[in-house]
Amino acid sequence: MARRQTTPEVRTGSRTRAPSALRPGARPGGGVRRTRPVRRASAGLTPTRAGALLALLLGLAGLYGVVASGAFTVRHVEVTGLTWTGRDEVLTALAISDDQNLFTVRTGDLEGRLDDFPAILGAAINVVLPDTIRVNVNEREALLRWKVGDHEFLVDETGLLFDELTDNAPPVADSLPVVDDRRELSAGLIVGSTLDPVILDASLRLGSLRPVDVGSAAPKLTLRIDDDSGFVVRAPAIGWTAVFGFYTPTLRTTDLIPGQVRLLRSLLAGKENNVQRAILADDRSGTYIPRSTPSPSPTPKS
Repeated sequence: MARRQTTPEVRTGSRTRAPSALRPGARPGGGVRRTRPVRRASAGLTPTRAGALLALLLGLAGLYGVVASGAFTVRHVEVTGLTWTGRDEVLTALAISDDQNLFTVRTGDLEGRLDDFPAILGAAINVVLPDTIRVNVNEREALLRWKVGDHEFLVDETGLLFDELTDNAPPVADSLPVVDDRRELSAGLIVGSTLDPVILDASLRLGSLRPVDVGSAAPKLTLRIDDDSGFVVRAPAIGWTAVFGFYTPTLRTTDLIPGQVRLLRSLLAGKENNVQRAILADDRSGTYIPRSTPSPSPTPKS
C-alpha cells in the first residue's frame, strides 16, 4: 500500500507552521519552469491598409493640385477700420502680389508689416476662401488736434502725436478740440513725439470746455498755450481772454481747473461784454481787467 507523502512541518520557536504552497510551475527546489515565448505573425499589407494608403496619396496629390492651381489666387483685399490712415498706404505696406495663392499667405507676417504706422495699434488679417483677404485695422483714437505753427497733429490718450493732418483730413477731425501750442520748445514736435502728462491733462480738461460751462454767450472757445501766460482760454467772437496759467505735478496741479472754471463763470456773470482779460491765480483768487471805455468825442462849438 502506497504511503501518502506529507509536508513536513517547520518549527518556529515554540509554534509549528506549515510551509506556504508553491506557485504554479514552481519546483520544490525553488526553481521556476520556463516556457517558450509565442511569436505572432505580422498582418502584412492587407487590402484595407493598401486602400487607405492609396486614398491618402490621392488626397495629397489633390491638395497639391489645388494649391498649385489658380483657383485660390488672391483677387480681393478688404480693409476696414481706417480713419486716419490711407487705404493705399496700407495696401502698399502689405505688398500682396496679385498672383499669390491664399494657401501661401502668412497672416502673421502681413500684420507685422503695419507696425511702422504710428496711427495703427494693430490689425487682424484673415484669409477667406476662395479669393479674399480681410484686413481689420485697429487705429488710435484721436482726442486733440495739436497745432504747432503750420503743422497740426493728432493726439491720443497717452499724449502720443500719432499722425499729422493734411488738407484732405476726414470730417471727424473738425469736431476735435484744438490746442494752439506757441511754446518755443514745441517747434521740435513731430509725429512720434509724446506730450508731458501734465500738459496733456490740462489740455484735455480745458480743451473740452464749452461756452455754456463758463456762462458765456460766445459761439465757441479756443485754447492756447505759450511761454508767457501758460494756458489761455479765449472767446474770439466777444473778445475776452482768461489766463489759467501754468501747471506742475505737485505745486500747482491740474486739480485747480474745476475751481478756476467756476471762478471764471462768476467773473463773467452779467458783465461778459465788459471783461477784457481775466486772471485766475488759483481756484479761489481771480480778477479781471475791464475794457477801456472810449473817451467821449468833444462837443462841437456852436
